[in-house]
Amino acid sequence: MHSIQVIVGSRSGLHARPASLFVQAAARQTAKITVGRPGQTPVDARSLLSVLALAARRGDTLELTATGDGAQDSLKALADLLASDLDAAA
Repeated sequence: MHSIQVIVGSRSGLHARPASLFVQAAARQTAKITVGRPGQTPVDARSLLSVLALAARRGDTLELTATGDGAQDSLKALADLLASDLDAAA
């Protein structure tokens, strides 16, 4: 199991559009990915409702955990995505 902490970079946090982009990217990974606030129970990164329920705002720290094939590569890709301003792509 591998994990990494990342700071949410989207201007308006992990709301509908950025969360959807994140969930879609997580679904493309071969590793099983969870996301959550450090110290709290993580959720499946492929579940849009679960990711939205985190109510993560810009500057919040989230912890990504991956298990299985390609775990480290999956974490890197998703951490880079979360750290970027996904609102700027709109």
